[in-house]
Amino acid sequence: MHATRRRSLAVVAATTLAAPLLLGAAPHHGHPPHDPAKEAAKLSRQLVREASAKDAFRHLRAFQAIADASGGHRAAGSPGHEASAAYVHQLLRKAGYKVSYQSFDFVYTETLAEKLSVVSPTPREVPVKAMTYTKSTAPGGVRAALAAVPDSDAAGCAASDYASGTFTGKIALIKRGGCSFAEKQAAAGAAGAVGAVIYNNTEGVLSGTLGDAGSGRIPTGGLVQEEGEKLVADLARGEVTVSLEIRELQEERTTRNVLAETRGGNASRTVMLGAHLDSVTDGPGINDNGSGSAGLLEVALELARTHKTPANKIRFAWWSAEENGLLGSEAYVAKLSQAQRDKIALYLNFDMIASPNGAQFVFDGDDSDGVGEGPGPEGSAQLEHDITAFLDSRGTPHIGADFTGRSDYGPFIEVGIPSGGTDTGAEGIKTAAEAELFGGTAGVAYDPCYHAACDDLKNVDMAHFDTNIDVIAHAVGTYAYDLRSLTRPVPAAAATAERSAGSGPLEGHAHGITR
Repeated sequence: MHATRRRSLAVVAATTLAAPLLLGAAPHHGHPPHDPAKEAAKLSRQLVREASAKDAFRHLRAFQAIADASGGHRAAGSPGHEASAAYVHQLLRKAGYKVSYQSFDFVYTETLAEKLSVVSPTPREVPVKAMTYTKSTAPGGVRAALAAVPDSDAAGCAASDYASGTFTGKIALIKRGGCSFAEKQAAAGAAGAVGAVIYNNTEGVLSGTLGDAGSGRIPTGGLVQEEGEKLVADLARGEVTVSLEIRELQEERTTRNVLAETRGGNASRTVMLGAHLDSVTDGPGINDNGSGSAGLLEVALELARTHKTPANKIRFAWWSAEENGLLGSEAYVAKLSQAQRDKIALYLNFDMIASPNGAQFVFDGDDSDGVGEGPGPEGSAQLEHDITAFLDSRGTPHIGADFTGRSDYGPFIEVGIPSGGTDTGAEGIKTAAEAELFGGTAGVAYDPCYHAACDDLKNVDMAHFDTNIDVIAHAVGTYAYDLRSLTRPVPAAAATAERSAGSGPLEGHAHGITR
């Protein structure tokens, strides 16, 4: 039955493949173009003109068909992801790229149950999201009194937050912030709690991870801010008894990244772009992140159609197990020698680029917004400026996004590789100022179907999709020939403009969220 399932998925992938393409592989014999800027501008214009959301949508249809044939998702370690990877691999191979798989082992997770009910004094259901790598309750769950950790900026992070005996045999209610989810649930478990629910300290769903399979101590789920605050108010009036059922399948599996690079181009100046290919198990993942994967794939195929060999090597990556904590990109970077890392001139990441209520975010490479984490490695400011200058040239508004480390740029930043990219938002709530700037609806998530079954073909904003595909195309065309902007100072006027544009509330992508 399992083998038959895999064969049916292979048929779905095969029937959606396009005709073979050719990728020019003739080298430049060591001689760079006479005018790198001219060559870069020419290729950039061509790729922006040829790559489109309409063409890339065919890949989204393929991903949807694959998910439909594999239990509704394309999660890492599942037949759906394997078929998605095979689809990408085959198209790129036929286009003439040097294509490879990179396999790695990981702990596959799949939610089996996530339910929280107030039993007394007033029964009601409370929506809860199981945290990745949580411990599981027994089937049917556990019934216990609820106990709240006192509110603070680091609630539940220290043993002193759990008064002796107060949490023994109870379910801990903890506010997000100050330390990782893993630390909070571990501290609650050490204090005798039999479960934990962590509620958000901002608007939006809380879909988090404990980091790895060894970190889970007690069954742990996430709540939206409103529900957490309601439970705190209930406790202020007296005892609250709840029933919590959190169960998660966890097992060792193998999955694969897909890597494709031009056969020509200077390998010592490698330009790298990536997007994660896996979905969560709750849905097909068409915006998250079929959109980034499809956009990257379409630009790669258009580059092949130009029959050009770029001056610099271009390498594309479709990561697996991003939803489990950036595991694919981490595995890739960890296997690079220092010499190999030094050859990567830059990394650009594209994750959720078609959110239906989205905003145009550009990663804040120079920390000009002054929000959250600091700047990226040297060269990241220039990547941000290059993207924003392109958007400005088209009259497209944009705002900054913090380098939170919640998507696949994280491992590259950690080893000092200049990084950047775009997204259009995940579970964060669009502000009134953002709605005025970008359109859409204030007070609603950028992607209301984030990590849900409704993240399907209807969950795509084609205008955002097209804009970000153009960003990818422009970057590929430019950096294929000309990397000089990475060493130029960002003009002060540009930095000021970016700081002004990005001064509002920021809420980027949420993968790998651990705190």
